[in-house]
Amino acid sequence: MEPLVYYSLLSLLSILTLTLILLQKKSRRLRNLPPGPPTIPVIGNLHHLKPPIHRTFTALSHKYGDIMSLWFGSRLVVVISSPSLVQECFNKNDLILANRPRFLTGKYMFYNYTTLGSASYGEHWRNLRRIATVDVLSNHRLDSFLAIRTDEANRLVQKLIQDTTAGAGSGGGFAKVELRRRLTEMSFNAMMRMISGKRYYGEDIHATDVEKARQFREIISEMLSLMGANNKGDFLPLLRLFDFDGLEKRLKRIAKRADAFLQGLIEEHRSGGKHGGGGHDSMIEHLLKLQESQPEYYSDLMIKGLIQAMLLAGTDTSAVTIEWTMSELLNHPQVLKKAKNELDTQIGKDQLVQEQDLSKLPYLQNIISETLRLHPPAPLLLPHYSSEDCTVGGYNIPKDTIVLTNAFLIHRDPKYWSDATSFKPERFEKEGEINKLIAFGLGRRACPGLSLGQRTVGLTVGLLVQCFEWERETEEKLEMREDKGITMPRLVPFQALCKVR
Repeated sequence: MEPLVYYSLLSLLSILTLTLILLQKKSRRLRNLPPGPPTIPVIGNLHHLKPPIHRTFTALSHKYGDIMSLWFGSRLVVVISSPSLVQECFNKNDLILANRPRFLTGKYMFYNYTTLGSASYGEHWRNLRRIATVDVLSNHRLDSFLAIRTDEANRLVQKLIQDTTAGAGSGGGFAKVELRRRLTEMSFNAMMRMISGKRYYGEDIHATDVEKARQFREIISEMLSLMGANNKGDFLPLLRLFDFDGLEKRLKRIAKRADAFLQGLIEEHRSGGKHGGGGHDSMIEHLLKLQESQPEYYSDLMIKGLIQAMLLAGTDTSAVTIEWTMSELLNHPQVLKKAKNELDTQIGKDQLVQEQDLSKLPYLQNIISETLRLHPPAPLLLPHYSSEDCTVGGYNIPKDTIVLTNAFLIHRDPKYWSDATSFKPERFEKEGEINKLIAFGLGRRACPGLSLGQRTVGLTVGLLVQCFEWERETEEKLEMREDKGITMPRLVPFQALCKVR
C-alpha cells in the first residue's frame, strides 16, 4: 500500500503545482489591464449592453479613458476610443489583431467561420480577400457594372418624381416623401443585378421574385440584428449549453433560409437561366466560370459566402448613409444650397450627374465624408480578436481578447476635430483631414467595398440634390437620434417635402 499512497500523493502534488503555475501565468497575463467599470459575478459587465451600444461605450469611455476593459461574462473585451491607440492597434499589432472572435452567428450564418468577414486570418482568408478585391470588387469589375448603378439611381429619381407628382396634385408644388423604402429597394436591386443580373423590385418584376426579395430582405434584417455583441450565449457558456432563449434554433433557421436563397441563385445560373449585367457577366457567372478551371478555390460554399457578404455589407450601409446625408442637408440649408450650386456649375442643368463626374464635385464628396464622420455605418466597426499577447497604450491585451474600435466617439472627439459635433463639410478642404476617417476600418481587415460604397452614395446623393428641391415639414430640425442596430440607422425614418426642380 505504501507505494500506492506515495504515487497518489505525488500525482496530487503534481496537479496542484501545475494548477498553481497556470493560475500564476493567467494572473500575470491579466495584470496591467486597461481600466474599466466594476463587474458583477458571472455576468461581468453584460448589464452595460444597452442600445445603442456605441452611445453606452462612449459614456463609459468618458469615465474610464480612451482604452478600457469590460468583461462580457468570461470573455475580456477592450474598447479603443482614440486615433493614436487605433494606429497602434492596426500598425504595430495589426497581424496579432487580424482575427475575428468566434460567435454563434459565425458558426451558423457564416458557414462555420469560412466567409470573408468571419474567417480567421490565414491562407484561406487571404485567398478570399484576393478573390474579393480582384474578381469581385476591383475597379475594372465595378466599371463594368456602371450602367446598372446608373440605371437604378435614375429609376429612384423617376419613382420620386411619380411620388411628388401624385402627392402635389395638379399644382405641382411640394409633396411629402419618405426615402427609406425607396433607398433600400434601389440598393438591393443594384447589388442583386451586379451579383445575379436580375432585379427584384419594380412594377415589371414577377410576383415570385418580389416575394423572394421580400423574404431575403427579412433574412438580412434578422441577420444584422443578430450580429455584434447582442447574444448573451456567446459570453455565458451555461446559456449556450441549454439555449434558454432559443437563439441557436433561431440561428439555424435563418441560416437554412439564407443558404436556400443563395444556392438557388447559383443553380439558376447553372441551369442556363443567366442574366447579363449591363452587357457584362454577373458576379455569379464570372465566379462559376472560374470554378470550372479552379474548383478547389471557387467552391459553391465560397461563392455563397461572397454573395452573402456583398448583400450584408453593401445594401443597408449605403441606404443608411444616403438617408443620414439627406437628413444633414435638410438641417443645414446653406450646405444644401452650396452643393446644388456646385452641381449646376460643374454638371449643368441640362444633363444628369454621372458617376464619372464625382471627381469634379469635391464639395459633394466632403458632404459625404462629413456624414460618415458623424454617422459611421458601423459605429464600432467589426470586432477584432487577439491571437497572442500584445500591448496597446502601455496596457496588456492578453491572447483571446475581443477588441472593439469606437469609431463613433473617435469621429466626434474634440481633441482631434474642431467643433466636433457640428456638421461642417468644409473641414475636409484641409489637407490630410480625410485620412482621419476610419468609417471603413483600418489594416488587413479594412472593408474592401470602399470604392463601391463611395460610388453608390455619391451618385445617389448627387441626383437627389440635382433633381429636387427639398424642405423640412416644419421649422424644427429633423430628429437625428440613432436607432439600435449594427448599421446605426436613423431612429425616425427620413421624411421631407420634395418638389421636382
